[in-house]
Amino acid sequence: MKYNYKVPCCKDQLQSVRDFVRTTLGNYTISDVEMHQLVLAVDEVCSNLMIHSHQCNPKHSLELRIEIDDNKGITFEIYDFGKGFNFKKYEEPCIKQIIKDRRKGGVGLLLVRRIMDQIDYDFHKKSQRNIYRLHKKLAIQPAIRS
Repeated sequence: MKYNYKVPCCKDQLQSVRDFVRTTLGNYTISDVEMHQLVLAVDEVCSNLMIHSHQCNPKHSLELRIEIDDNKGITFEIYDFGKGFNFKKYEEPCIKQIIKDRRKGGVGLLLVRRIMDQIDYDFHKKSQRNIYRLHKKLAIQPAIRS
């Protein structure tokens, strides 16, 4: 099953992104812990794109697609036209140094890497669009509603 959501690049829209992910995943058998982790991972990537690639410009937007396959798991795809960020070139920060410096932030992508099983970045030349893929292998089924 596929789900789509388009959102302006404003930090105040992150709650609606989290709600969309929660609502979508709520239709499936998924633990609360897994739900919170996946919401956190998607929120972190969308937040970074809104802030760093789009400078919180509401005239720009992100498109979030969620694809759920009962056997393969969940894939989140985030599309944008901003300045691309290749996850493969990301170097994890030293946690001890962040703590020592009392620095706020800087560990979001580290968390995303720990939560997700696979993270990819592609640039689609024809459409000039960035595609960020986050994949989590989970055996899930549609929730039974009474």
